[in-house]
Amino acid sequence: MIDYAAVLNAIRPGTKWSVGETYESLEWLDESPKPTRKTLEDAWPQVAHDLEVARIRAERHRRYLSETDPLFMKAQRDEEDGVTMADWKAAVAAIKAALPYPEMGA
Repeated sequence: MIDYAAVLNAIRPGTKWSVGETYESLEWLDESPKPTRKTLEDAWPQVAHDLEVARIRAERHRRYLSETDPLFMKAQRDEEDGVTMADWKAAVAAIKAALPYPEMGA
């Protein structure tokens, strides 16, 4: 299902409109021309991809902060618990493997 609000925010930022879940519910409140259903449908694959990339980027960032940043600091300080830069790199690689970015069209 197409998220019309997400598409409009992506391709027509700053315009004024109101929309529900269908194109028919789109009320165009802007002076610019109302986009066609085809325009919005054609833009959806890229917008959906971009939204998924943003979600993964945010989750990776959250996990880096909580999981890998502490390891990096321990490795840098050469603390007695024996955490090494190799441990940090392995933890970063594990997060990237668990949260891969999608290919366009996937």
